[in-house]
Amino acid sequence: MVGGPLLWFARDLAVLHEKRIVGRGGFVDTDPVVMREIDCRRAELVLAIDDWVHRGVPQHRLGATLHTETIGAVIDRLAESSVRAHHALMTMPANDEMLHCAWHHLAELADAYDDLVRDVIAGRRRLPEW
Repeated sequence: MVGGPLLWFARDLAVLHEKRIVGRGGFVDTDPVVMREIDCRRAELVLAIDDWVHRGVPQHRLGATLHTETIGAVIDRLAESSVRAHHALMTMPANDEMLHCAWHHLAELADAYDDLVRDVIAGRRRLPEW
């Protein structure tokens, strides 16, 4: 599997965020049942990511600072931010401040994710168990 499971989980989360935020063909389905199904599937994917991380990444408990979110939750937020930034790129003028804010937000989240992964691997941070 090219890219590994985290890449596939992140892709699936992005697809769900696209359906929720952008819709298909410019139409966002606001049916509460559809929205609940999307959110339920997102929660399942977040749990799958967290399970994968829990099984494959050693956690250093002694002296490591607790992070406030799981990796799955962070990846879910990255997927949402990515969809918003790409949608802004396709629908806003190049000089629109909201477009630049969307990409800046995505870049900050990506940097924070990189820092978190680096700190977890080095034993400086630990992830919540929930």
